[in-house]
Amino acid sequence: MSREIQIEAVHEALGRVKYPGFAADILSLGIVEEVAPTSEGYAVTIRHASEREEVMRTIAADIHRTLTHDLGIEKVELRAHRVEAELGEKTGRERLEGVKHIVAVGSGKGGVGKSTVAANLALALAELGLSVGLLDADIYGPSVPMMFGTGDAHPASVDRQHFKPIEKYGVKLISIGFFLGERAPVIWRGPMVMGAVRQFLKDTLWGPLDFLIVDLPPGTGDAQLTLAQQVALDGAVIVTTPQDVAVLDATRAVKMFRQVHCPILGVVENMSGFICPDCGERDDLFGLGGGERMASEEGVPMLARIPIQQEVRSAGDAGKPIVIAAPEHPASRAYLELARAIVARISA
Repeated sequence: MSREIQIEAVHEALGRVKYPGFAADILSLGIVEEVAPTSEGYAVTIRHASEREEVMRTIAADIHRTLTHDLGIEKVELRAHRVEAELGEKTGRERLEGVKHIVAVGSGKGGVGKSTVAANLALALAELGLSVGLLDADIYGPSVPMMFGTGDAHPASVDRQHFKPIEKYGVKLISIGFFLGERAPVIWRGPMVMGAVRQFLKDTLWGPLDFLIVDLPPGTGDAQLTLAQQVALDGAVIVTTPQDVAVLDATRAVKMFRQVHCPILGVVENMSGFICPDCGERDDLFGLGGGERMASEEGVPMLARIPIQQEVRSAGDAGKPIVIAAPEHPASRAYLELARAIVARISA
């Protein structure tokens, strides 16, 4: 086999080595700086991309095992190149033109109402007089078109590369749902998801914005890492419900954002108790205080508690989120306080 083919095979094998805790591989993240043949095998130079030595040891062990076991290379020499920029700093340098602040809304698991929080947060920021965009990065489960009642609206193409976002209730919107239809499934592998997030970020003509809110899919996978890799994030809002299983997964999301050096603005506890409209009694259907415990343990602020309210659900299903449908509703007031808290945190 020629040396050129061998190098290609080495690169292909390295592309199967994942960065610990992420779905992206070390090649796409720029961890591998050089692959060079030696007299007895290959030398691989990697960026020292984490302060945590155990992360670098895991990467080194995975590289060695992949090249020796999968390709049968007799000797693999690993060289570490320590640079000032770490993974998160490297992936967080570029800012979107005209966008002052980018805030991610994430969660560790699905079903906690993250998209409802993201939509109402964007609208609450607009109610404060700010210019706002909402990017629906939940490629597999886009909900922005339904929640904003955009019908069959499609973004207008400009120069066959860029497109204008849909605007509704004073918020600029982009979502894969605008392109594929409401019920069409998205059957994509990770690289296509990452490409879609990149395109939505950089090919959308957002114009001047005070805030771009990014509604992430649940978990800690490709979309989250692509967002952190492409643009400078001003912070992340973590959404959880009070029960322990949701809090556990939300804690993983906190640690993921910290690993890419994204500030945690705070925690939103959604579905935080049900207040009976007839008697006023409170029922903690999903437990009590889980979000607050997590915020305390992680050393981040508790930004808001959003109660379970039938009106919040029905407003979103009807395409008119609660902040717009009922501005004086207790949930709407909670979202406005959340918006004010985030503005204050960003300003500080």
